Amino acid sequence: MTKRTRRTFTDEFKKQIVQLYENGKPRKDIIQEYELTSSSFDRWISQYKQSGSFKEEDNRTPEQKELIKLRKENQRLNMENDILKQAALIMGRK
Repeated sequence: MTKRTRRTFTDEFKKQIVQLYENGKPRKDIIQEYELTSSSFDRWISQYKQSGSFKEEDNRTPEQKELIKLRKENQRLNMENDILKQAALIMGRK
């Protein structure tokens, strides 16, 4: 079993693959003909049905978006806290 090299596909190519599937071409035939992984194929179908876009950010749930926002805010607050701790140490020495 040989390891595949990572390939990238344009949104136009992905859309054409989805259209082939929607027009009735069997999933197995598309995957074999274009040498795709079944997980990539399934993800493209799901993303296109969900939002019409193949970008991850367009296909996130509101919960996922909120989690990302909260993680960024938490990171910012931790940095601010570290800065204040350093300032307190510096001021305490004087």
